[in-house]
Amino acid sequence: MKEFKKPTAVRRHMTARNAGVAAVAAMIWLTAAHGGSAGASPQASPNTASVADELPGYAVEDFNYPQADKILAERNIVLKRGDGHITLAECVTGAGLLEILARERTDKVCFQVTGNSGWLTLELPAVHAIRGNDYTTTVDMTVGTEEKTFDVAKNTWTSVGESADPERRDHTLVEIRVSK
Repeated sequence: MKEFKKPTAVRRHMTARNAGVAAVAAMIWLTAAHGGSAGASPQASPNTASVADELPGYAVEDFNYPQADKILAERNIVLKRGDGHITLAECVTGAGLLEILARERTDKVCFQVTGNSGWLTLELPAVHAIRGNDYTTTVDMTVGTEEKTFDVAKNTWTSVGESADPERRDHTLVEIRVSK
């Protein structure tokens, strides 16, 4: 029986990270090379190159917040990037959420936290209080050209931003970091 070489595109992509994709591509290539049946004699197939070219692309995590444009349009909240462990949530009392109060909003902004740690970058102006949850939480805020960091107490309200500033200047929440 003649041994077939895998197409160059398949060989090039065989790494530990994507061996599964390469294995599927090799099976497709072998099926095409055998005329689509296990009992057929091995022959070259004109479809070999096109099958190899149709391998799925790599999934690259860019950490951009999903549907950020839609959230901005609907809720006027700028969510930028994160690791997926801090997500915008509907505010429900007693749900263990991070709760944020901003002077320019009539509603609270809440975030659900999952996993052992997480981070989220955002822009939420005029934040003055944050209610922590069971996580150790630190927030970064900006006021003018200054950046300030606040530790948020667990399961209670903490004054941050203008509430903690002797000059009562508007602070914008720019990052949330949590850990267990």
